[in-house]
Amino acid sequence: MEMTMTTGEEQVRKSKSAKLILLFAMVSMTMMFAGLTSAFVVSKSRADWLKNFELPSAFYYSTAVIIACSVTFYLAKKAIQRDNRSATTSFLLGTLALGILFVVLQFKGFGQIVESGYYFTGEGSSITTTFLYVVTVTHLLHLAGGLISLLIIIYNHFKQKYNSTQTLGIELGAMYWHFLDLLWVYLFLFLYFFK
Repeated sequence: MEMTMTTGEEQVRKSKSAKLILLFAMVSMTMMFAGLTSAFVVSKSRADWLKNFELPSAFYYSTAVIIACSVTFYLAKKAIQRDNRSATTSFLLGTLALGILFVVLQFKGFGQIVESGYYFTGEGSSITTTFLYVVTVTHLLHLAGGLISLLIIIYNHFKQKYNSTQTLGIELGAMYWHFLDLLWVYLFLFLYFFK
């Protein structure tokens, strides 16, 4: 006797599989950032470590912006679960705008560091600013993946692929975005307290 799955069972199985794969990816990213922050702690004992280095003000603003991104993504997910397409559109586009603003603020922060006389590479660089640059650029690369997936989610939303019974793409995007948010808050607090 051949077993057949119903459409609902197939959706549940697909959803669980996709979420598990994303979870494994997030765990591996967490391990990579744990390694980077561990190297940061070990390097802090070097004689050339900057003791009086302050994070740029743009990093404070970018932290608030990425937290707002998580809120708008959460609201987009809740809106589609209620089949409120116009609110979903607004929240997804708001998340995209805030995500781009986060990137702009990160680069503004890099500019503020350079304006303070600290460089990331070359003769005028220090190990402190180089580590800061590596950690934040690595996070930005992961955020670029989040922005690309967000663009795909917005495209699929406009193609009307999501509704209250089909939210998997938005759920996965929100999971990843919340992870990026928590990761940046961790990195920011780490860099703030372990400078």
